Amino acid sequence: MTSHEKSQTLPPLSLDSFLCFAVYSAGHAFNQLYRPLLDAIGLTYPQYLVMVALWSRDDQTVKDLGRALFLESSTLTPLIKRLEGMGYLTRSRDPVDERMVRVRLTADGLALREKARGIPACIAEATALEPEVLTKLIEQMTATRDAILKRAD
Repeated sequence: MTSHEKSQTLPPLSLDSFLCFAVYSAGHAFNQLYRPLLDAIGLTYPQYLVMVALWSRDDQTVKDLGRALFLESSTLTPLIKRLEGMGYLTRSRDPVDERMVRVRLTADGLALREKARGIPACIAEATALEPEVLTKLIEQMTATRDAILKRAD
């Protein structure tokens, strides 16, 4: 069988059949959904993720934040500097290991959490998924990401 004959027997490529495109296009939809919610509190989506990571566990190293957010230091550091300039966090050298930079929330950073408190509920509502279905989807996407990253190593 020639390569032309083989290509004739394969189903045609369709964006709708690609998991990666479903994730990619859902990401765009999420960005559109988040934009007005985050504009109201003066953050971009990447800045919001940094703040969420710190709201869940304050006083982290840049390295730990990078791991949690899947961001390289070269991407994360400008975000942190911008948030510091906005008064939401501080950076300082770790007293035990001066090679490490620690990131801590300020009082304004903690207060911002109250302004952002309703955002997750707005996002969950917009998905139109039942809470248990949403939880399962998050688990499945996390497992998918982890499997892909493991294979990439």
